[in-house]
Amino acid sequence: MTHIYQHTSGVGQPLALVHGWAMHSGIWRGFAHSLAGRYRVTCLDLPGHGRSGEIDPFTLAAAADALADSYQEASSWWLGWSLGASVVLELARRHPKRVRGLILLAGNPHFTEAENWHGAKPHVLQQFADTLAVDCHAALTRFLALQVNGLPEGRRLLKILKTAVAECAPPNAETLQGGLDILKQADLRPFLAATEKPVLVVSGSHDSLVPAAAIPQIGSLSDNIKTQIIDRAGHLPFLSHPQALRAAITDFLDHR
Repeated sequence: MTHIYQHTSGVGQPLALVHGWAMHSGIWRGFAHSLAGRYRVTCLDLPGHGRSGEIDPFTLAAAADALADSYQEASSWWLGWSLGASVVLELARRHPKRVRGLILLAGNPHFTEAENWHGAKPHVLQQFADTLAVDCHAALTRFLALQVNGLPEGRRLLKILKTAVAECAPPNAETLQGGLDILKQADLRPFLAATEKPVLVVSGSHDSLVPAAAIPQIGSLSDNIKTQIIDRAGHLPFLSHPQALRAAITDFLDHR
């Protein structure tokens, strides 16, 4: 079984946090601490990220299975950010008894723009893939900058991101490419439309990767989906607007 690094703190309803592409669980540190006063919060590293062991190849199904196999709670709320949102959706599809409900943060069940669907521009993800094949460090640097692009506090947030990411060695190129392939190819809309699990979708009005226009589309998939857009937040609301995000999460969880 693949070793999955995880850190748990707090008491209350179990809540698992899953980070995004090229990141690790350290990115949650301050936000997880603020949640731990109300919930039993576990931050997990995706396979091949941070301090977790690798899986080869890095696929959506394998990543979801690795988390489900390693996480000790019988049933939990799962919060996934960006790529992590796709992983927790797949985990809920493959292991429904392990999931009480989902919080999709700056995530999209079909991450890439398609016909009649808002998402990240295909050429943006392809540029990451092309750069990754030549210079992994340049691809990561560009991705970090994109997440704060156009935000008033962009410089401060970028510094926090870079500091957090530098705590661990970056994933290898194969793992990073596998993550990009998930974002480019996965379509979890049918599952999200069919699941009876409660779902909260939270995104920022200024997110450069998950357009605000995608949020009502996601919400229209099912009556079980609640949506919220945080004004002036980008792809990192847990860093830029932690109080607003925490309020959205607690309101969702405490009423269920």
